[in-house]
Amino acid sequence: MRYGMVIDLKRCIGCNSCTVACKQANGTPPGDLRTKVLTMEVGRYPHTKLEFIPVLCNHCEEPECVRLCPVGASAKQENGIVTIDPDKCLGCGYCEMACPYGARTLIKKTTGYFGEHGLSTYEQARYAEHPEGVVDKCDFCADRVARGELPVCVVTCGAGARIFGDLDDPTSEVSRLIAEENGVPMHPELGLKPQVYYIHR
Repeated sequence: MRYGMVIDLKRCIGCNSCTVACKQANGTPPGDLRTKVLTMEVGRYPHTKLEFIPVLCNHCEEPECVRLCPVGASAKQENGIVTIDPDKCLGCGYCEMACPYGARTLIKKTTGYFGEHGLSTYEQARYAEHPEGVVDKCDFCADRVARGELPVCVVTCGAGARIFGDLDDPTSEVSRLIAEENGVPMHPELGLKPQVYYIHR
C-alpha cells in the first residue's frame, strides 16, 4: 500500500474549494495552507488564458524533510504518507527549508481571523491542534484515510480534478491515469520521487 494522488489539470477550474475545505476540516490558523491553488497566466496577448495548479505535500518516496529532521518528528509511514509529530517538532525549520515544493509552514504566531475581537470559540478549539513553533503540512487527511474515507480535498473537488488511491495497485484509478494520461510528478529531476502526479493539458 502506497497512497498517492493524481491531479488532472485539464479539469481544475481554480475554484479553491479544496483550499477552503482543507482549512475547515483541519482548523488551520491564518497563513497555514496545507493545500492551495496557484494561478498562472499563459500564452501571449491577446491569446492568453489562466491555468490553475493545485499544490500540496508530495509525500515523496525519498523525502528530504524526513532525512533532515534532527528529532524524528517528520516520518514516512508504511502507507507512504509523510507525517509530522507535533509533540516532537522543535520548530527548527530545517524541513520547511528542505522542501522544494513549499509544502510546509512553520506556525510562528497563532492569530485569528477577526482581529481585535480575538479568537472565536471555533478558533480556540481548533488552533490548540496547531501549536506555535511547530511545522504543519498536508497529511492526506490520514485520519480519514484510516477510516476508509477519501481526503477532504478529493471529496470537495466538484470538477473531479483530484484522484486518490494506491499507487502500488496497478488496477487502481490513480495507477491507470498515470499510465494512460502520462501523469508526471513535479520536479522529478530532484530524485525525491513525489507521490503526487499531474496530468497536463
